[in-house]
Amino acid sequence: MENSLDILFKYWGHSSFRPGQEEIIRFALDGEDVLALLPTGAGKSLCFQIPALIREGICIVVSPLISLMKDQVETLKKKEIKVLTVHSGMSSSEIDTALDNAVFGDYKFLYLSPERLRSEMFRVRLERMKVSYLVVDEAHCISQWGYDFRPDYLLISEVREIIGSVPVIALTATATPDVAQDIMIQLGFRNKNIVWGGFERKNLNYVVRNVEDKNGQLLRLVNSVKGSGIVYVRERKKAVEIAGLLNSQGYNAEAYHAGFSSDERTKKQDNWKRSETRIIVATNAFGMGIDKPDVRFVCHYDMPDSLEAYYQEAGRAGRDGLASYAVLLFNSSDVKRIRQIINLSFPDFEYLKEVYQKLFSHYGYAFGSGKGNVIKFDLAEFCQKTRLNSVSAYYAIKYIQKEGYWVLTDEVENQSRITFLVNRDELYRIQLKNSALDSFIKVLMRLYTSLFSQYVPVDEEYIAKMSRNSKANVISNLITLSRMSVIDYIPYVKSPLLILNEERYDNKNLVFSSKRYRDSKSSYENRVDNMINYASQTEKCRSRIILEYFGESTAQECGTCDICLKKNKLAETFFNESLIREIVEILEVSPKSLKEIKELTGDETDTYIEVLRDMIDRGAVSFQNNLFYLIGKELV
Repeated sequence: MENSLDILFKYWGHSSFRPGQEEIIRFALDGEDVLALLPTGAGKSLCFQIPALIREGICIVVSPLISLMKDQVETLKKKEIKVLTVHSGMSSSEIDTALDNAVFGDYKFLYLSPERLRSEMFRVRLERMKVSYLVVDEAHCISQWGYDFRPDYLLISEVREIIGSVPVIALTATATPDVAQDIMIQLGFRNKNIVWGGFERKNLNYVVRNVEDKNGQLLRLVNSVKGSGIVYVRERKKAVEIAGLLNSQGYNAEAYHAGFSSDERTKKQDNWKRSETRIIVATNAFGMGIDKPDVRFVCHYDMPDSLEAYYQEAGRAGRDGLASYAVLLFNSSDVKRIRQIINLSFPDFEYLKEVYQKLFSHYGYAFGSGKGNVIKFDLAEFCQKTRLNSVSAYYAIKYIQKEGYWVLTDEVENQSRITFLVNRDELYRIQLKNSALDSFIKVLMRLYTSLFSQYVPVDEEYIAKMSRNSKANVISNLITLSRMSVIDYIPYVKSPLLILNEERYDNKNLVFSSKRYRDSKSSYENRVDNMINYASQTEKCRSRIILEYFGESTAQECGTCDICLKKNKLAETFFNESLIREIVEILEVSPKSLKEIKELTGDETDTYIEVLRDMIDRGAVSFQNNLFYLIGKELV
């Protein structure tokens, strides 16, 4: 039997594990429940994928993000590892086929979105599966004290009862000590095994700027810190505006948000990963599951509403271990805005009931109906027809989700899919009788495999190109075959989905928990207060604030954040990298005196003196006989 290192090298090409990974894998292979608290970019997915490839059976992975789930599934498929996925963006026949394959096929992984756990179709099949592990990704979602609570995660404990003593591997990058304990209680851990990877990022320099002129500060950042970067904004419109600003100043930047097509987003993402695009200006979903190690800075143009979100997003910088910057730009308007979000996020119960009833009426559901249905949801259309404010209605819909009545997914983009509904003999007879469709069917069979056993993603444009046809004719042929019940054709769709967990109730039976409302609001207010405190702090080390928030009470000062640099009266390296490079270039030619360096740099602020002191402290420069000597650029 191959061991974990053999598997690591065979599929991922690595000869050693990152910190924490091996310990987590050891717990899993020993049949123990384990909670993995590893920072962003620490390789959490390997911690369950490797033991699952060693152990007999299928590993069930519960993940709340369909886009991230799809990325992991595609990565495993490219490694020729057999993997299935089931989420609410799929048709019932697709789900049925996938679950049958999970029972009878030789598959190693089944990825599930959490709302699928309540499905009777899933639970009946689950009893017949040989399950190796139950994996809970983004495990903080199971805790009501976490920043992203998902009621459907509470169903995982029921799944545990069905599958018996199967080990649980829970993973998260952001859990406070209270949340970590709650995760293990909710998941029914037999032994409370925690592998704490540590939240300290020694190479990440935290910088906060309280400024009105955010554009000016952003331009100083991208001019001073060379290399790839991410700028996070809250709104799609602002992503386009800021990317335009950067491009107008000569910096290569692209906007990225869910409003772009899948092909556009993939192209933008790939160009950035290859460093053909230097800076991505994006809404906060960007970066999840993307392993780009050489990101030199992450700038938050808008303040996030929690330290969990900030830490996770900032942590996408410097995964190669080299010096990088996490920069937050904020002002009084940011503070006012996130305090307003608290009230928007917790509408009064009467408004919640109004939105609830209008939504069911809008989609034509009578009282007592709708349970289990999945709706392609258009917020703008719904609010226009019902005369509701779109922002207020959105937060009401998200709060009702916390009560478990429905689930609103992020925007789901599903490629067109087909499968044959007839066997090969029947298909052959149909081809003989329909010469017009015969050549088209042959093209499908030549371009795509497994059409008789599962749903296969197809690209109508690619089929058109390979068959020397038009896209319109390809779609027409697919529809014709579907109407003939030869294939099941599910066209491309891009939309958020609303999954109705319960039937429609009248207002008398529509119950919202006052305690949950108070507790959730208090927890949210606390997270917002901690975020504002981090940004407003002028005395305490930024890194210590973050580490103590996540339970590392013995955290030391980092020495590199803006607070530590100011306290130690050191040059703020963040905005002086251009000056450092200039001094390096001067000293590369020959040793120079202090006066010569001042004249050559043209610096009238004496900042060059502080920079030289810093360079001497780091061993990059030496001072002998009144001259400065360059020792090594790699130390700068």
